[in-house]
Amino acid sequence: MAAKLSHDDDLSENHEINVTPFIDVMLVLLIIFMVAAPLATVDVKVDLPAASALPAPKPDKPLYVTISADRSLSIGNDAVTENALAAGIAQATGGDTEQRIFLRADKSVDYDRLMQVMNLLRGAGYLKIALVGAESAT
Repeated sequence: MAAKLSHDDDLSENHEINVTPFIDVMLVLLIIFMVAAPLATVDVKVDLPAASALPAPKPDKPLYVTISADRSLSIGNDAVTENALAAGIAQATGGDTEQRIFLRADKSVDYDRLMQVMNLLRGAGYLKIALVGAESAT
């Protein structure tokens, strides 16, 4: 109690601290930080480094699909059009859609073109697509 009444109605001094307002302020601050903390990580700028992982072992006869700087396609060393890509891959793999396709692209090829080719491969039934990159010297 904050005050104690005696029989003679004189109020005695109370030397205890009332912590209820302090707890209320701490709970409000806790709620503010719980709401604001996830919002602080929304606009994080990311500069991804080059991959330094050890390269995976290559199969005996890997099948490469290459996107050149001029956006042209080739299967192995043979040039192919976008419309003939699915038929060319099926011929090269013997119709085995479980075979891994290694997709190489020139550094200047935009992401949109890379995704178009990946979608063509997926549309042809080839879901195992590996992206080929240059090994970093570390």
